[in-house]
Amino acid sequence: MMSTFAMHTPSLLRDFYFALAASAAMALAGCGGKTSASGPQGPPPMTVKVQVEQPTPIQDSADYVATLKSRDSTSISPQVDGQITQIYVKSGERVAAGAPLMQIDPLKQQATVGTQEATHASKLADLQYAQQQLQRTKQLYSEGVASKQNLDEAQSTYDRAKADVASLEAQVKQERVQLQYFRVLAPTAGVVGDIPVHVGDRVTTSTMLTTIDRTSALEAYVDVPVENAQGLKQGQTVELLDSDGKVAGTAKISFVSPRVNDQTQTVLVKAAVDNKQGTLRTQQFVRARVVRGTRPGLTVPVLAVSRINGQFFVFVAHDEGKGEVARQKQVQLGDIVGNNYVVLSGLQPGEKLIVSGLQFLADGAPVKSET
Repeated sequence: MMSTFAMHTPSLLRDFYFALAASAAMALAGCGGKTSASGPQGPPPMTVKVQVEQPTPIQDSADYVATLKSRDSTSISPQVDGQITQIYVKSGERVAAGAPLMQIDPLKQQATVGTQEATHASKLADLQYAQQQLQRTKQLYSEGVASKQNLDEAQSTYDRAKADVASLEAQVKQERVQLQYFRVLAPTAGVVGDIPVHVGDRVTTSTMLTTIDRTSALEAYVDVPVENAQGLKQGQTVELLDSDGKVAGTAKISFVSPRVNDQTQTVLVKAAVDNKQGTLRTQQFVRARVVRGTRPGLTVPVLAVSRINGQFFVFVAHDEGKGEVARQKQVQLGDIVGNNYVVLSGLQPGEKLIVSGLQFLADGAPVKSET
């Protein structure tokens, strides 16, 4: 016979399940009513730093490659042929004007000068004898002993001797000057360049012995494409940039060629460079930024720009009534000036450019801006 507890167990379990279901229904109803009343809760706005876009002076400039040349650069070649017997200087040495650089064997020229001087002495003796004869003939002619023909012959002999002496004096002077050319002197003060010749080499007047450069006064030679040459004029600034893009020195345009190079279709621009510190070298290539002037424009920090599929984008904080949200905008950018891009289009003055937390932003995300 089934016990009383066993008979009533199914009914007790059924009542328990009914009570549990009723409680759950009431709880769900309460939650549903609260959700519909207050609406869905979104994420709190993210605090971001912003930069209010305002026009700033922007350089109207362009970068080119410039070659530095010495304004006082001299190529040294001998003025006579011969064999080098001595080299007095070394490459890189500073020399004064008139300092000896090299010696070319002068023995042959010295012999020539000696011969000319001996001949001059002989002709001078002949002149003295002719002069004595002329004086004697004049005395005899005045006494009626010598004829007019004798006097004319004595005068002619004296005149020829005098002309011979004058000719030889000029030749001796010329040969002495020529002898000086066998010692090569520095025409100006400066730094000695490469010396490609050696003692014992035979040189001619077409042989380059070395160069003398004054590195304190350089000129930057800039080839500007003809399509960019409009507006170039004397007095405009040229900035010389180092390998890090920093300004290493400035110069002023001193010459703008009126002609176009028919081979490269460029216009030559020269700018005088003050190189008293000696940090720049002749024939050095440097980046030269030609500054035409300044104009107002907008800039954005490089770190505030995102590049997607070759296009540039920035985020701006936009107030849409219920609060600020981040809006992504496509922009057109120009050159980099310092740490900023120049904005060509896409931003307007007064817009709040977001400059922090870009990796956590999405279009339409709520933000709270602070400057």
